[in-house]
Amino acid sequence: MSRVRGRARPPVVLVLPAALGLAFLLVPFVGLLVRTPWAELPRRLVSPEVGEALRLSLVCASLATVVCLLLGVPLAWVLARADLPGRGFLRALVTVPLVLPPVVGGVALLFVLGRRGLVGEHLDAWFGVSLPFTTAGVVVAEAFVAMPFLVISVEGALRAADPRYEEAAATLGASRLVVFRRVTLPSILPGLVAGTVLCWARALGEFGATITFAGNFPGETTTMPLAVYLALETDPDAAIVLSVVLLLVSVAVLVGLRDRWVRGAA
Repeated sequence: MSRVRGRARPPVVLVLPAALGLAFLLVPFVGLLVRTPWAELPRRLVSPEVGEALRLSLVCASLATVVCLLLGVPLAWVLARADLPGRGFLRALVTVPLVLPPVVGGVALLFVLGRRGLVGEHLDAWFGVSLPFTTAGVVVAEAFVAMPFLVISVEGALRAADPRYEEAAATLGASRLVVFRRVTLPSILPGLVAGTVLCWARALGEFGATITFAGNFPGETTTMPLAVYLALETDPDAAIVLSVVLLLVSVAVLVGLRDRWVRGAA
């Protein structure tokens, strides 16, 4: 009955604001697609500038996602299953990058991992490692802003999973590693995949933290969002092509996750 009521015809007074809200969100993308030089799109995609930015973006976003998986999955497990004091506060800290302006995140990374930062000065003095204004810096900046998406998704999946299966496997003699690999991981796989895809997409589109922490050096730190920003002044068609590529990636992510969010909320 509640589902029928939820699908009832909307009041007339809400139709116009809803239509305006939808238009407000969609018309800019329509304008972008209308201005896209479709005839020149293949040539633009294989141009050195676009190809270089695209390659760098894909590589850095993928590496950042790997970093997020290695660090974020254990963090999500701790937040979901471990009995720690102040766990709610820790969860709030993990989600800070979601609401923090990316530029502020880049500044924070700079003061921690820069050559004179709290950690960066030791990395430079002891190992000769300098992360700012390098490709590795791009990966770090993207991982910083993208990891909360993975942690939240995996933690939610862990909380929804029935722990009785894990307890049964442990009772039968399975080690903790085997239980995690054979029982826990398959049960949270949809959430893990969804979080990974969202994490990768967020890393691909990162701009503020990247330009602040890693700078803008063609071939080394100029990812697609940075290339869009630069091309707006010199080559608007290239900016449009890069924007369309990012738009298509975002749409593909949403379409790929529709079974988890759209249908799950229906």
